Amino acid sequence: MKLTEISKKEFKEFADKNPQITFHQTSEWAQLKKKNNWKAYYVALKEEKEIKAAALLLAKTIPGIKKRLFYSPRGFLIDYHDIDLLKDFTEQIKKFVKQEKGIFIKIDPYVEYKEHDNNGNIVKDGINNEDCVENLKKLGYRHFGFNLMQDTLQPRWMHIIETENKKLEDIMNDMESKTRQILRKNERSGIHTREITKEELPIFKDIMQHTSDRREFVDRPLSYYENMWDCLHDDGILKILVAEINFNEFEKNTKEELKENEEELKNRIYKKENNILKMNPKKYEQNNQKNEKEIERLKKQLEKIKEYKKNYGEKKLLGGILFLIYGNEVLSLHGGTLDDVMQFQSAYTIHFAGIKYAVENHYKRYNFYGITGDFRKENPLYGLYLFKKSFGGHVVELIGEFDYIISPFWYHTYNIAFNMYHKLKTIKKTKRQK
Repeated sequence: MKLTEISKKEFKEFADKNPQITFHQTSEWAQLKKKNNWKAYYVALKEEKEIKAAALLLAKTIPGIKKRLFYSPRGFLIDYHDIDLLKDFTEQIKKFVKQEKGIFIKIDPYVEYKEHDNNGNIVKDGINNEDCVENLKKLGYRHFGFNLMQDTLQPRWMHIIETENKKLEDIMNDMESKTRQILRKNERSGIHTREITKEELPIFKDIMQHTSDRREFVDRPLSYYENMWDCLHDDGILKILVAEINFNEFEKNTKEELKENEEELKNRIYKKENNILKMNPKKYEQNNQKNEKEIERLKKQLEKIKEYKKNYGEKKLLGGILFLIYGNEVLSLHGGTLDDVMQFQSAYTIHFAGIKYAVENHYKRYNFYGITGDFRKENPLYGLYLFKKSFGGHVVELIGEFDYIISPFWYHTYNIAFNMYHKLKTIKKTKRQK
């Protein structure tokens, strides 16, 4: 077998049939990375004309030393259980990368490590790909370990809902009752989603800026989102959904609900007073009190809606999510909410729209993407996990990140410089926040 460079078309034909395929392994993604000075190579190991394994390799020159680092986003498209195939592929990749002045190659395969349930517990007799990790280690790959926090290039821990051959009703039944209640409440509140246009990217950037300021992380510049749009949107990989609330609809639905409660209370009292209705006195009072409380709540809600309309007009943007859609899944990559309207919990509605899209378009899964593998309540990111968990589904743990070192000297020199750079970056960031 021989490793050769192949065309984008040939790579796509092979990659799209591979169960490990993600948006990371597309020519569109490579085009996006090109804007940050990454060069793309499409390589395949062939036996005669048949491709046995393939990879998208991204290469970037390290400033000052004229050496290059290589990265295969989400890893090689190969059977990691087959150590002989993996060995042959590794040896030939090493020669290729060395020839191209590479000092190491990083991979983070889209391969599940061990199967987990929705609570993060390992499923007995479930998926177990420990041998894939061992095979890579035997061949000299340096494993970065089974980290729990989000400290790798791409998330090692994710939360996923399987949508293949499922109806939306089935998925809703798997959700926590509170999540279903919030979705119904949002619908009554006049909250809807829509796709934005390229001209509206600044409003999504504003959402992300509010979110990054609140959560204390550094958001990307507007140009980042514009580049993503240019490279991915027209091919159907990128979609950005925003949620908006229509206060006229909210008001109309509230008035209808108020009228229903008032009529229900009035009719019950009339039937009771005219001996038309026979009811346990205790239950009668409880039902009346329930209606009265709802009437009071809805009247207060109408007053709030008047304030909202005065402050925001008839409609108000609430939040948004950037989705990447390719291969087997619909993936939620970036998202946020505007500070002054967080009480509407629009993220539930937008994620539900993404789930619905995955079901209706026959994708295998909806991917909430990154969580941590630390399921203790003390974990500061535990709330993020609980939010995603409330939709049902299960936790996914990938096998992790690996480096194959080609030049030990330059590899260690690069890592020392890289770590120093990030320490200085962190110090500058801390100073800016103060």
